[in-house]
Formats: sequence, structure tokens, C-alpha cells
Amino acid sequence: MLLHEKADWAMHKLECSAMTAFGENWCPSEMARLVARILAKKKTQKERSASEKILLIEDIQSHEEDVDNEKREMTELDVAGLHRYFSKHLDLPDHKDLLTVFSQVACNGFTIEDDELSHMGTAIYPDVALINHSCLPSVIVTYNGTSAEIRAVKDMKPGDEVLISYIDLLYPTDDRNNRLRESYYFTCECQECKSKSKDKVKLKVRKQSDPIEQDVINNMVRYARKTIREFRALKTVKTPSELLEMCEQSLEEMGAIFDDSNVYMLHMMYQAMGVCLYMQDPDRAIAYGEKIIKFYNKLYPPYSLNVSSLYLKLGRLYMLMDRHSVGISALKKAMAIMEVAHGKDHFYLKELRKEMAQK
Repeated sequence: MLLHEKADWAMHKLECSAMTAFGENWCPSEMARLVARILAKKKTQKERSASEKILLIEDIQSHEEDVDNEKREMTELDVAGLHRYFSKHLDLPDHKDLLTVFSQVACNGFTIEDDELSHMGTAIYPDVALINHSCLPSVIVTYNGTSAEIRAVKDMKPGDEVLISYIDLLYPTDDRNNRLRESYYFTCECQECKSKSKDKVKLKVRKQSDPIEQDVINNMVRYARKTIREFRALKTVKTPSELLEMCEQSLEEMGAIFDDSNVYMLHMMYQAMGVCLYMQDPDRAIAYGEKIIKFYNKLYPPYSLNVSSLYLKLGRLYMLMDRHSVGISALKKAMAIMEVAHGKDHFYLKELRKEMAQK
């Protein structure tokens, strides 16, 4: 979200005052911090920001009527956190209005990530939030400082609708639409969701002399989805070794039915790669990454940041292991995608060129 200097300073002062007051006990949620910034901005900024040329923050859709009890309870916790950490330094609206702001941010916020797709924060860009979703997007949103930038990832003609993807497009149609309903309260009706043309490839099963019965496949899909949910819930509870064991056990179980290119296999391989990186085991991380990248190229749309980020991770791992030739090759493949998605002059590209030149 672009902010004028005066508003930016006010928010810096707001957070510094609150952090000083709470010291080591300062731990508001990311959502509470963003809402505090939005409220502070409203007080200090008298004109529209660069991200509100078409739509003001207060006018974006909230979907309050669609929020379930579990989400409502989470929002109440965020509201309580906002009061705890910011009420002495910021005039807060009444409870009902706060619930509206939190709901607006929840279904219109953008996740900000670095070049390897590691989470950095959340922001809101009302004008960009107006762009509709498609599982066959025509543009991609990237970030440059506090600005959101939109670039085409396919040929477009005047009059073509600008469409972005709100979600990770790796997964089959039912999974994508479950995520869209859960987070954005709609079902996608793009051509890909109507035809489900890529689902068979994404859910590929192993070739066997006797065809695998559909019931067996359906049961394994249910197992995969359950495992993914459990892994997500246990990420902050179990040790890295336990998480890696969980990945390996699920891959062995699913691998009896699913092909290595099956998206549920790829999902758990990606998690295993992340755990190996955390455990500083580059060889195993590379082994997982090399398996994944073969299929990411086929399953993701062109100029996907999921693909470029994996090439970056692999390239940097190769360089770390003194495999310079293959490392440079991977980094160049990442760069080719990033030049389209981020623009050739983006900070990430400048840093990547320096990184490659130093090697």
C-alpha cells in the first residue's frame, strides 16, 4: 500500500510507541498490525493514496455475512489484540466497524513474498483487489517496495479482461474451488474449471498391469488431503526430524498409487525440501528439488513465480555445493521468468545479476 511521507511517519511513530510500551511482550498478529496501519492512515492522509485511485479501502467488499464461526472467533482475537497493543496510541472505531475492517482485509489482502516465495507480510491494494480471479490468469501481481505492479503473462488484445489468480494453481479443480470458497466466497467458472482438462494429469496414478480401481484412487486422494492438512497444523509443533519423517511416510504411502508427477506427491516433496533446507541438508534438498522442478514446468502456467522461486532455490544450492555450471543454468531459468513477472529493472533482478557475476 503506497503511503505519503507524513502518513508513513505517523505509522512508524505508532508502532515504535507500542513496541516500546510492550517490550518483549509485543506480539500483535500480522492482521492486527495491518489494520492499525490502515486506521492510522485514515487519520493522517487526507487524499487518496496511489493504490486507491479507483476504490477506497473503506469501500471494498467485506463478505461479513459469509464468515463462519471459526473465522469470526479468529477475527475477535485479532480485534482484542488490536485493542491491547494499539488502543493507547490510536483512536479505534467501535467493535462493529472493526469487524468490518478485519473482514475487508481478510478477503482482499495480498501476501507479500520474497523472490523465493518466503512470507514477508500482508498488504492491501484496493484498486488491484478489483481484478477478478481466473485459473487461467492473463496478468501477474508482483511487488516493488510498497507498490503492487501488474504485468501481462500472455498475449492480450484491447478489451480483454485483466485476470489474476488468487490462489496456487498447482492443484486440481475441486481443491482450487474449495480454497476459493473458503477464502473468497465464490466458485470459479473459468474455462479450466468447467473443462477440468488438466485434472487427469495433475492426479496421475502409477501404471500397473491391472488398472487401479477408482475407489482406491479416491481413498488415496482423501488420505493426501488429510495429510496436507495435518502437516500444516503440525508445522510449528513437531521437530524438523519428525516433519521430515511425516513427509517420507506419506510419500511412500501415496507412491504406491500416485505417480511422482501427482500434485499431492509434489506438495509433500516440496515440504520435505523445505525441512531439509531448514536442517541444512543441501544434498537431500537438491534431490527433492530436482524431482519437483521436472513437473512444475508442465503443471504451472507460463511465468509462474512458483517455478522461478524453485529454480532460484536450486541454483543457490548448486552454487553452495560448488556446482557452478548447473547453478548458473538454474539461475538463468529463474531470471527468464522473473524478467517478465517482475520487470527487468526490479531490485530482485539487479541483485540476482550481481549474485551470478560474483560466482
